[in-house]
Amino acid sequence: MTTTPFPDGFLWGGATAANQIEGAYDEDGKGFSVQDVMPRGISGPRSAQPTPDNLKLVGIDHYHRYAEDIALFAEMGFGVYRFSIAWSRIFPKGDETEPNEAGLAFYDRVLDELEKHGIEPLVTISHYETPLHLAETYGGWTNRALIGFYERYARTLFERFGSRVKYWLTFNEINSLLHAPFMSGGIPIPEGGVPEQQLYQAMHHELVASARATRIAREVAPEAKIGCMVLSMPIYPLTPSPDDARAVMDADHGNLVYGDVHTRGAYPGYFLRTLREEGIALDITDQDRDDLTNTVDFVSFSYYMSIAETADPAKRATGEGNIMGGVANPTLPASEWGWQIDPVGLRLVLNQFWDRWQKPLFIVENGLGARDQLVEVDGEKTVVDDYRIAYLNDHLVQVGEAIEDGVDVLGYTSWGCIDIVSASTAQLSKRYGFIYVDRNDDGTGTLERYRKKSFHWYADVIRTNGASLSR
Repeated sequence: MTTTPFPDGFLWGGATAANQIEGAYDEDGKGFSVQDVMPRGISGPRSAQPTPDNLKLVGIDHYHRYAEDIALFAEMGFGVYRFSIAWSRIFPKGDETEPNEAGLAFYDRVLDELEKHGIEPLVTISHYETPLHLAETYGGWTNRALIGFYERYARTLFERFGSRVKYWLTFNEINSLLHAPFMSGGIPIPEGGVPEQQLYQAMHHELVASARATRIAREVAPEAKIGCMVLSMPIYPLTPSPDDARAVMDADHGNLVYGDVHTRGAYPGYFLRTLREEGIALDITDQDRDDLTNTVDFVSFSYYMSIAETADPAKRATGEGNIMGGVANPTLPASEWGWQIDPVGLRLVLNQFWDRWQKPLFIVENGLGARDQLVEVDGEKTVVDDYRIAYLNDHLVQVGEAIEDGVDVLGYTSWGCIDIVSASTAQLSKRYGFIYVDRNDDGTGTLERYRKKSFHWYADVIRTNGASLSR
């Protein structure tokens, strides 16, 4: 290919999260976050205190190796790097009035390295790491008080880094709160689960907090661009039945409401009907309604899989990896962890979001979790990850198709651009990166970094602005 649909200035890069990469869970004044007591990921039991079997306590030691890692990103040619700031590094308990200077200074050093290499930072303010104190003392985002704590935290970041960071995301995958309340919302889960009334109220509190952060950013850092971040998942009817199509519409609404509020500034009618029919009365103040009118500049999202839906309970055989509901699509293959692989779905969701919201889009997570085998080739340790190259190539081709369709796509940051601890399983063996990190599920390993075959492939994709992709 000598031509490419990717526009000049398209932002190529990678993405990580503080709780999965940094380690140093108790250094330089950092407090505990909910992740520090989640040694088994989303579905596992939480511990009372951080325990040695929680791989996230060390992560890949990025806290001490950030300069080395960023140099590797620069070697690939990254134009953008998405990372998150650990809330409990800045406000260790979450409800303090003054920030922790050592935490702020760490991220100053990270930004120094990015600037040295000409890499644009894309910062997530809260990525699945509510301070543990806010979860245990306040009940997490079910408590309206968290809006104020988050507002103070966001203002602190904008005042400190606003002149250095152009792109900001308020919450990671904000629509995951109903499905992963402790990880996503710091909500302790009692026996029998969290009542829906509390979940929807927590959702409202996060949406208001996100809108307030957007307003503050425009006051403090007017040159910055503020985006929301949602988990995207195209949904197909399992059969041509109109009932299945309606089931798809209902499931789609459950995800789209978050983007609708962020881009339109108010709750849509279909969501208000859901609340009425489920007997849920949210505490929404006039100030809340005014806050929600602070809409975002762009919409970012993750994309890993699609699902199918059906209205027939006899056909609801779920796939292993359908962590957000739905049923398995019999026409699609799946990864080792059961996540169904659907490159075309990425083009579909790009078109859906663009048609619906008319806001620039940013793909900030996409990748393949796989078990990699470190081998020696021509005297160097590497991973021959042709399966990852094929996955990413096919998805990026569909991004190019969406751009040809007229969709405004700002950029693409591959998830886990360096191997990190998985959020869903808390494993290191579920690897996403272009860079292999020598650490194992039992905590052993040297933490040395090695370039995978995909490292060189992605560098070529970036160098050619997507022209090297195989179509």
